[in-house]
Amino acid sequence: MNPAFVLPPLPNLPILAALPALRAALATNSRVVLEAPPGAGKTTVVPLELLAAEWRAPEDKILLLEPRQLAVRGAAARLAQLLGEPVGRTIGYRVRLDSKVSKETRVEVITEGILTRMIQDDPALEGVAAVVFDEFHERSLNADLGLALALDAQAVLRPELRILIMSATLEAQRLEQWLPAPVVSSAGFLFPIDTHYLDPRRASALPNKANERLAELVPAQVRAALSAHAEGDILVFLPGVGDLQRSARKLTDSLPDHVDLHLLHGELPLEVQDAALRPVGGGRRKVILATSIAETSLTIEGVRVVIDGGFARVPRFVPRTGFTTLETVPVARAAADQRRGRAGRLAPGTCYRLWTEAEHHNLPAHRPPEIHTADLSSLALELALWGAATPNSLRWLDAPPTAAFAQAQELLLRLGAVSELIKNEALEKSSASPKPDAEQAIFNSSLKPTAHGRQLAALGLPPRLAHLVVRGQELGHGAAAASLAALLAERDLLRWAATTDTRPSPPDLRLRLEALASGRPPLPGLALHHATLQRVRDVARNLTSRLGKSANSLSHSVAQAPVGLLTALAYPDRLAQRETHDRLRLVTGQRVSLNTTDVDPQATFFAVAHLAGTASAPRATLAAPLDQDELELAFADQITTTEEVRYDPTAQRVTGRRVRRLGALLLDEKVIGQPNPELVAHALLAYLQEAGLSKLNWTAGAQQLQQRLEFLRRHFSSATADSTQVSNHESAAETWPAFDDQTLTLELADWLGPHLTGLRTLADVQRLDLMEPLLARLPGGWNQRQALDRLAPAALEVPSGSHISLDYSDPAAPVLAVKLQELFGLTETPAVAGGRVPLLLHLLSPGGRPAQVTRDLRSFWEKGYFEVRKDLKGRYPRHPWPDKPMEHIPTKLTKKRLGQ
Repeated sequence: MNPAFVLPPLPNLPILAALPALRAALATNSRVVLEAPPGAGKTTVVPLELLAAEWRAPEDKILLLEPRQLAVRGAAARLAQLLGEPVGRTIGYRVRLDSKVSKETRVEVITEGILTRMIQDDPALEGVAAVVFDEFHERSLNADLGLALALDAQAVLRPELRILIMSATLEAQRLEQWLPAPVVSSAGFLFPIDTHYLDPRRASALPNKANERLAELVPAQVRAALSAHAEGDILVFLPGVGDLQRSARKLTDSLPDHVDLHLLHGELPLEVQDAALRPVGGGRRKVILATSIAETSLTIEGVRVVIDGGFARVPRFVPRTGFTTLETVPVARAAADQRRGRAGRLAPGTCYRLWTEAEHHNLPAHRPPEIHTADLSSLALELALWGAATPNSLRWLDAPPTAAFAQAQELLLRLGAVSELIKNEALEKSSASPKPDAEQAIFNSSLKPTAHGRQLAALGLPPRLAHLVVRGQELGHGAAAASLAALLAERDLLRWAATTDTRPSPPDLRLRLEALASGRPPLPGLALHHATLQRVRDVARNLTSRLGKSANSLSHSVAQAPVGLLTALAYPDRLAQRETHDRLRLVTGQRVSLNTTDVDPQATFFAVAHLAGTASAPRATLAAPLDQDELELAFADQITTTEEVRYDPTAQRVTGRRVRRLGALLLDEKVIGQPNPELVAHALLAYLQEAGLSKLNWTAGAQQLQQRLEFLRRHFSSATADSTQVSNHESAAETWPAFDDQTLTLELADWLGPHLTGLRTLADVQRLDLMEPLLARLPGGWNQRQALDRLAPAALEVPSGSHISLDYSDPAAPVLAVKLQELFGLTETPAVAGGRVPLLLHLLSPGGRPAQVTRDLRSFWEKGYFEVRKDLKGRYPRHPWPDKPMEHIPTKLTKKRLGQ
């Protein structure tokens, strides 16, 4: 044991039985996994055990990571209580905006994000003997990042640093192989828990929506549990703050006098959270309505009954849109077990699950790790600061998804937090497991942090909000920028005063700043969330003081602040322009709904801060107007001036304008009298590709030429070419490209584009002769044109001397339509394609009407001709109808003109 620390008497918890194995594992391994179900006592006992370890130097600290501030303070208080000391001596804690540590502190309980800052400031973690990741099964983004950095520091700088991963519901075997590390297991609950599920008949009659379902079930179940259980407090799990408030309204007037109602969520003041956790006496009982904040790391004394609503609110980041939305989803089985365990910590308990047993078996086993569903901009910035050449240079239990990481990189570049991407050729060459091209491009690129990026990371805010604070300070609006960042980092402080009013609060962001400064509702009918107001003010004061500003100037600064411009600094990808009174177009081109009369009916440009709805139908819930002058000043380097030339179908000509844009936002435009001829040609092409080939001048000759060329492609493809009949040059498949409408449309720019220069109207285009552009597509030049005339002649000279045009509209059966008298004396059917394809003969009467269709001319003369002659001789007596047509002189004349 470590002589610098003497273990106090420890409570009789299941974890005690696992301590010898844990000591042995940590004595010989720098990485260990501890698997301990809820109620085992790992959070309470293990940090003290590590203090007594021989491998810890007396002055070295133990860092205990918890997923939430409430768990941090609770764990620190419990550990200090076991030592008989106040928090801040041997046991201390650090959370955002609050800490209790001293020179004597040897166990620091911290939130997971604090570790990232500590290890970025001191990569070797000097003076730290061990880092303990508690409740790692929650797989928060900060925990995954902290573990990746700690493993890297251990591998490179501190091989003696201990890393202990503790969890109640952990994929221990996967971690054991991945780290690798030995796994120590502990027993579970101290006390039995009766579990009850919802009756299927009751479930079938409930609404499908989670909030409606819970609003109906929870108050009734609370009242039933109070009646069924004479002792103990009740802990109710609900997905979101709105659900807590709805249930509280329904319970307030119906609870017995000796029962106190508490809400527990992360946005409440510390004293309110502590009141929910504090034991009550004197015959009083508590009902605690809590979010998932109460799932882990806490033993709430007095709780004997858990009512689990079965849902959780989780963020979902959509890389395609760049939006993060909160979704209410069914709880995972592992999380449900965690919640259930709250009932059996100190005595036998009961758990009511508000879903059926059949539904329970269909729940997912675990939540997806946050790294799969979150905005990764903070992670990407931290990796750049760490100097990680790529995400792959660190070890991840689950690697950052490619699309989301690429989106994060793009945002950091837009904010100026990192320099341009630098191709890491060495990594690309040495990659042991090549990835698909798109993914490889991302994972073989590194980001170099800028000085501005280092400033952003130091503020401990998401990069967007940190950028708002830093740039706002540079523009002379530091206090207002800090206040706005604090507002955007917390939940909305406005609500409707009437508890029955379910409308979203007004979207005008300026109202929030006004309320923050005055402490009063900005409009009649609105009310304030006072706890949120106080928290936002605390965060704003902290940020303002770090900027060197006085918090006393807040009211004046807010009143004069350009709120829209400041919002745009944080969300440059959500600059928007009004399209209609209820629709905006974002700078990215996506459209979002917003009733602009609720913000500013006169404004043209807006900055959108928050979005709700779905990825396909997003809705702006927080926005502020900004002037065009402000927008152009702040984003001058992103504004482009271009000539936009397009075909106007109404005027049937190409028109041009000089346009200034910021992304998809139109700033101004001017008509151009003489647009760039090259752009005009492109505009004509774009119109023709959309309108189709029918808009071109398809003369009979051009149409026949297209058909002749397509005929040759069909008959001289590689599958049908016969080199014994035609030359290899003529039969090669690539010699005769496709000339069908689809191909000509796709390749319009290649074969027609060069001929459009100088044209401006559709009439100009329709005067073009298409023969030469079509022939120019032939790769064989003049020789191939000759082959075309030889293999697929436009016309055929018949025995009478006439040149008859051929019809190639059916590539399988080209047609020669000719008066039968002009073929007298011809016995063999004419053919094309080098003799491979016999013509389909339409033998016409002297009047030009079809008399017979045949591919066998000899057979016609011998048989069919006499039937035809019988029908037509009387009708056309002036034309020759010889008895021996194969020996007669061909003619297109009458008997009289022949001298008969």
